[in-house]
Amino acid sequence: MHKLYVAVVGLVLLAGSAIVKAEKQVLTVAAYPAVDQIVKDALAVWSQKHPNVEVKVVGREYSDHHTAMTTALAASSGLPDVMTIEYGYLGRFANSGGFENLLDAPYSVANYQDQIVPFAWAQASHSAHGQTALPTDIGPGAMFYRADLLEAAGLKESDLNSSWESFIEAAKTLKDNGDVRIIAHARDVKDIVIRTGVQPGGGIYFDANGKSLVGNDPRFKRAFELAKTIRDNDLDAEIGAWSNEWGEALRRGDVATQMMGAWLGGHLKNWLAPETTGNWRSTTLPEGANVSWGGTFYAIPKQSKNKELAWSLIQYLTLDRDQQEAAFIKHDAFPALVSAHDAKFFEEPIPFLGQQVARPVWRKTAMSITPTAVFKHDAVAEEIVNAELDLVLTRGKSVADAIADAERMVARRARR
Repeated sequence: MHKLYVAVVGLVLLAGSAIVKAEKQVLTVAAYPAVDQIVKDALAVWSQKHPNVEVKVVGREYSDHHTAMTTALAASSGLPDVMTIEYGYLGRFANSGGFENLLDAPYSVANYQDQIVPFAWAQASHSAHGQTALPTDIGPGAMFYRADLLEAAGLKESDLNSSWESFIEAAKTLKDNGDVRIIAHARDVKDIVIRTGVQPGGGIYFDANGKSLVGNDPRFKRAFELAKTIRDNDLDAEIGAWSNEWGEALRRGDVATQMMGAWLGGHLKNWLAPETTGNWRSTTLPEGANVSWGGTFYAIPKQSKNKELAWSLIQYLTLDRDQQEAAFIKHDAFPALVSAHDAKFFEEPIPFLGQQVARPVWRKTAMSITPTAVFKHDAVAEEIVNAELDLVLTRGKSVADAIADAERMVARRARR
């Protein structure tokens, strides 16, 4: 009898264990570096309130991730519960209509709008599909420069950023006093200028009604002319960002400046040029331009089977001050949450930047960026504009003809 009792109890316990395992939910998050690690780190806290949830973080390289997500959206299959989206893909992904509108219940994100940096909030707003994502980190534009190279050439910071004309004169001085190029690629200047003076409600390439701006907005003409001047005077290194040659140029000191998001400081410190610690500084962009470079957003695909859990995790990743600060400290993910901007970490000197207290300047830039929209054809427009600029820089095509051709192609693609 005793043995029978033990056997029955054992079966009950096994059955109970099986039920617990059956109740375990699986939440899938698709991300790219270093966002995948940020999510994994966050689970140490979030999972305490969700012990029966297994979170699978599917990490892929940046391009592979977005290619996989593009395919999944087109096929309406293989979608995660939480999708990470980089700013450059936000317009085309949002236009797919494949995401939950976070303005609707139970999300009701309008209640949190005043907690988010305004320009980042606006980037995830879509005229037809509502608020398709919530930002977690942003990239306020900054100029990183080699203080040692400037000092050797007798230049000061204001020579770089007071105007584009002074930037070009500084470039000539750097070239004459050590054969240093001021910038990796003339295209980088174009990227800043076309992002300067964008009208609220519109975007970089399209106005609020989706009409192309390339042919009529003076931003593009000036951007092309400045880039052409830099190339004609042999002032750029003709090296594209993220190439091996680019990394080598930054390490060797062949290039004196790099203009990107504030997150670049972390990349320089951690893997691009760690041996150059103390030589770099950060400042504002020429002519006080306030622009953004990249940023990360979380969205919930409509096909998610765990929307409530997905929303809970997204809330923690984006709206929890401690989590936002932790991601900034460990991964240089500049917070989209405004309350995290009051962290003492902002006031700390940065050893890599020669003990410069640079974060308050990045914070000011972030809050000064004009809220603008993203559009379905932004990526295509960018490709067209870059291709036409390359013809100006390498084939001698006139700026007027290049812009006219770019306008024609962008307008044609936008009508599709």
